[in-house]
Amino acid sequence: MRVDVLSREYPPEVYGGAGVHVAELVRALRAREDLTTHVHAFGALRDEDRTSSYPDLAELASANAALRTLGVDLTIADGCAGTDLVHSHTWYANLAGHLSSLLYGVPHVVTAHSLEPLRPWKAEQLGGGYAISSWAERTSYEAAAAVIAVSAAMREDVLASYPRIDPDRVHVVHNGIDTEDWRPAPDPGRVRELGVDPDRPSVVFVGRITRQKGLPLFLRACSALPPDVQIVLCAGAPDTPEIMAEVEGLVDGLRATRGGVVWIPEMLPRRDVVALLTAATAFACPSIYEPLGIVNLEAMACETAVVATATGGIPEVVVPGETGLLVPIEQATDGTGTPLDPDRYVADFASALIEVVSDPVRAAEMGRAGRARAIADFSWAAIAERTVEVYRSVT
Repeated sequence: MRVDVLSREYPPEVYGGAGVHVAELVRALRAREDLTTHVHAFGALRDEDRTSSYPDLAELASANAALRTLGVDLTIADGCAGTDLVHSHTWYANLAGHLSSLLYGVPHVVTAHSLEPLRPWKAEQLGGGYAISSWAERTSYEAAAAVIAVSAAMREDVLASYPRIDPDRVHVVHNGIDTEDWRPAPDPGRVRELGVDPDRPSVVFVGRITRQKGLPLFLRACSALPPDVQIVLCAGAPDTPEIMAEVEGLVDGLRATRGGVVWIPEMLPRRDVVALLTAATAFACPSIYEPLGIVNLEAMACETAVVATATGGIPEVVVPGETGLLVPIEQATDGTGTPLDPDRYVADFASALIEVVSDPVRAAEMGRAGRARAIADFSWAAIAERTVEVYRSVT
């Protein structure tokens, strides 16, 4: 069977969890003898067999970003001729999958990494393009032969957001982690080069600067941490100038009262992130919307204790008291996920961080348990097998 995987992100152009998922899933699918896997991805030419790249159309260079996306989708759909099944990831590629399904009479499988109705703040970023992205996602999901949700919580969100979808068409297949690529790898020299003291406790955040990732809330919580604890931010790609300015103000405020605040805005290579996680006492995931959270698996695989929000699919990954701590949150039901009592959430997150960093022996035990869980339950070979089972159910 030939399967065509459609994605905005694919190496070397990966900036979020969906791109990591696609890259690892494709690698696992290509290791199988029962499939031929083609990739169609946005961006510049890639030197990889059975991989096609699609730049923005020159004719739409000055158009709204959502229209530029749809232009790429049209060219991807044209490139999928000969496929037996198309599998799209994120709204950016969903319409390409939908059109390919109509054009060639093949099943379209969608993986739900996030949902536009649950990210209304994107209207700040896309303007009227948010209505277009929402239409593209809804149209594609409702017509898809199958929807793969990366967590049980995401499955509930899919069915709540798109009640016209038959629940029998929505399957749960968790994200995975390559525990060979993500494993403890002490490198104190490199950690120092990145501005962090490996001999002092540290809390690490890795993620884009978006409302979804909760970085401003985390920075507020950090003001309560003991003064010897370093705060390491691997954070870039802001959604809007406004949230960037907010984060800059909070970082400046922390630096005015404490040392050891390290902000690395560029995307680091994996080995550097692994080095920082290996040296860290805790990893922080203050997301207010997270379908599963590959970053938590990456930290766990590096034997780092996780402190995360008890929202979305995160509780399906982090076992409280065993691999880390979960912070409760009461959230608005308008799709934003905004904490109803942000001060309480910030205080609770700070308390959880303090509990972990104040007991390094327990933190290390949580880290070891986290890696064991990642190995046992989230390997990519197992995720690929479950994905192929979905393919077979619709062909």
